[in-house]
Amino acid sequence: MTSIRTTDLLTVAGRYADPTTWSVPLRFDRAERWYALLASTGEHEVWALSWLPGQGTDLHDHGGSSGAFLVVAGELTEQTVSGGRLRPHRLAAGAGRRFGPRHVHQVSNRGDQPAVSVHVYLPALRHMTRYHLVDGRLRAAEIDRAGISW
Repeated sequence: MTSIRTTDLLTVAGRYADPTTWSVPLRFDRAERWYALLASTGEHEVWALSWLPGQGTDLHDHGGSSGAFLVVAGELTEQTVSGGRLRPHRLAAGAGRRFGPRHVHQVSNRGDQPAVSVHVYLPALRHMTRYHLVDGRLRAAEIDRAGISW
């Protein structure tokens, strides 16, 4: 068996791209983004997320974890900081993104249709820092912790 450390995390996300095979039923929540843990090993986690139009994340990191996410349905916009500004990148169904342990981004559904995505983190998420972009610089705002915030 191939170790996750030598396997591409976007490929791992692709293994979970069919919501009909998930151990939990896909849901959409009007109040907030819905998410569910699909798989967890000693090394990594796989999460499913659903996004109604207008739903999104704050600007955040992944607490030193590397990762990838794959858009399973709909379209998401990822924004990253470049040159002191947020730069958007649209990802349609079937598109994905790999990122390293220092990656900071904001993800949202700017479209008019629901979206679904699968996220893989290595190592498993233990904390995430939320940021504000102030005068072109990232400023830590809050730290979310596993078991408390999610």
